[in-house]
Parts: sequence; structure tokens; C-alpha cells
Amino acid sequence: MVLSYRYVIATLCVLAAAPASAQQCGGDFSAWRSALASQAQSQGVGERGLSALSGAQPNARVVRMDRAQGVFTQDFIEFSSRMVNDYRLQHGAANLEKYASIFERAEREFGVPGPVITAFWALETDFGAVQGDFSTLDALATLAHDCRRPELFRPQLISLLTLIDQGTLPANVEGAWAGEIGQVQVLPSDYLEKGVDGDGDGRVDLRSSPPDVIMTTANMLHSLGWRPGEPWMMEVQVPESMPWEETGRVNRLPIAQWSDWGVTGRAREALDPGLPSAGLVLPMGRKGPAFLLFPNFDVYLEWNKSMTYTLTAAYLGTRLAGAPSYDRRNPEPGLTAEEMKQLQQKLAAKGHDVGGIDGILGMGTREAVRREQMRLGFAVDGWPTRSLLSAL
Repeated sequence: MVLSYRYVIATLCVLAAAPASAQQCGGDFSAWRSALASQAQSQGVGERGLSALSGAQPNARVVRMDRAQGVFTQDFIEFSSRMVNDYRLQHGAANLEKYASIFERAEREFGVPGPVITAFWALETDFGAVQGDFSTLDALATLAHDCRRPELFRPQLISLLTLIDQGTLPANVEGAWAGEIGQVQVLPSDYLEKGVDGDGDGRVDLRSSPPDVIMTTANMLHSLGWRPGEPWMMEVQVPESMPWEETGRVNRLPIAQWSDWGVTGRAREALDPGLPSAGLVLPMGRKGPAFLLFPNFDVYLEWNKSMTYTLTAAYLGTRLAGAPSYDRRNPEPGLTAEEMKQLQQKLAAKGHDVGGIDGILGMGTREAVRREQMRLGFAVDGWPTRSLLSAL
């Protein structure tokens, strides 16, 4: 399965300098494509790239995929249990050994550990086995023409045309439905700007060269702010009672403070006071799994905005680095998708920004839940339950 939702972290480009006609979306596709060609040419795309664009066609299936994303209605235990499987753990370990010298070079040059890189490699395409079968050109042209997010996808389409024009990619390159390419599903702009020739053959091939994939992924994570030599996630055990309102990813506190409140390591050992300040995250409430998230975790959220995906990617990285499976504990049952929509409607009616009534427990909904839990006297752990829904 190709995880085709990384596009949500693409940088929104400023299009004010483009011709007005090239900024439009929707309408006749051929006319729109002609306007896009003018913009691409003004940005340096040559004949080969423009010729490829002339053959681009809209793909209705891409639009349907864009409208029907539902993978993150799954909770953390459900999603991580499915994604962190024996295949990925075994093949991840094998690849870490097989390409040990490349991983060592990646960490030396960019500061990113091999297990972190390998976890993304595993989750995105199963180490290159499933890279997607959509025409990347058609997919990006469709999404750039569509009026839902044209300002996001237009720059990606022009980056793709540049890669085609340079001969780095063929015009018929295939990938995920949202335009990601290669073994770690990079967007064309990342391919163009962050690609690294890891095998020394003079070109960047993120579809079939593992050394290129490893070095490029390390470069991307480094560019997003990875801090060398620091952890990213650590599973912990939490006490029955503590100031739950102090939890949350962004509320980073010294390790000594968490220790004072009774937080311990996975095996109930004392926490290392030399660790960086961290936030305590409870993805399924205070009765479920618990993790300290360090500043490096922020890089995961630059890769993908979904907390469920990023927690899973970070957790897989810890497993590949030697950590055991997390303790599921006994979380309180969550809400169904329909109940989650009801909750979001109630939260929105109270003035909270939940980011849309979509039944997905995103960061906006979690923060709104925390605020209402505090107002109502509930334990503030960000986990929506039926008792909270009833109280609202």
C-alpha cells in the first residue's frame, strides 16, 4: 500500500508573480493547460518538459481519491499494529545491515540515524516494492487544475516538468495518486531540491537506487531540522494520577519534572535526567500507551501532518533501533467516526476550530477536547470518549 497523503506538508508557493490566467483553476482543461505551459516556460521549463505537459490528461480517479481519504479514522493502536508488522521489521533490519556503510555516511553527513530513515522507507513503499501506478504527470495536472488545492499542486507540477526537462525523470513516470514519486514517496520539489546522488553514478534515482533513497531521505530530514545525536520518541509508563493538563506534544518540560510526577521508562526504570526536554503524549488517553516526544519529533510532523502516521513512523524507528513493542495498557474505548463527527459539531458550536467535521481526530480536535476536558473537570488527556460527548 502506498501511503499517498504526504502531500499535505507541501510548501505553499506564492503565485502572485504568475500571469493571472495561469492562476486560475477549473474550467476547460486544455485552456488551463495552455496557461500553465506559459507559466512553466517563464520559469525555465524547456521543450522536453513542455512537450510532456501537452500530453497531460485529467484523471477522475485522482479526484475521487483526494475526496475520500479515510485511513486516519483508525486509532493509534489499530493503525500502528497494522503498519508495524513482521515484514517491515525483518526487512528493515536486513536493509540496515545490507546498506550499513550508506547509513553510516548518511548519519555522518546529515545526522539522521539509519532506523529513522528505514522506517519511512518501510511505511511509504515497503522498501520500493509498491511505488504507485498513477501517471504522476496526469495526477499532478488533475490536482493543479482542480479548485480544491491548486496553489499547492501547481508548484509541484512545474517541478515535475523541470525534472522531465532535465532528463531526471521520464514523462511517463508513475507514482502515488497525489504526485509522490519513488521509494520514500517524495514530492517533485523535494526530488528537485533535496535529491542526493548516493551511489555516485552522476544522477539521482529515487525509484531504483537505495543509496540515493537513503541519502536523499537523510538530507530531507536534516533540512527539516533534525537534531543530530538526540532521541525522537521514548515509550514511558505513567502513574494513575498526575497533572494531566501538563501533557501534550508542545508542552515540553524537563525530564526531572516528569520523573517527579511519577513517569518512568518502559520497564519502570528511572528516566535519564540528561535527556532533552520532552512533551508527554497519550494518543489514546491516560489509560493507553504513553510516549515522551522530543524536539526531533517535530520533524516527523513536517513530513506528514497526521499525528497517527507520525507516531507510527517514529515508533517503527524505535523498534528498528532495538526498542520492544509498546505496552497497549487498557485505553478507554474511543468514538466511532459518526460519534466523532457529533463531537466535532458540538466543539465547533462552542467556538473551537476543529478543522472540519470529518470524523478524524486531528490536532485541532484534540486541542479542543483538552480545553473542554479542563472546563468540565475531566482528566485532560485529549482523548475523546462517550462520557465527554454526553457531557457536551
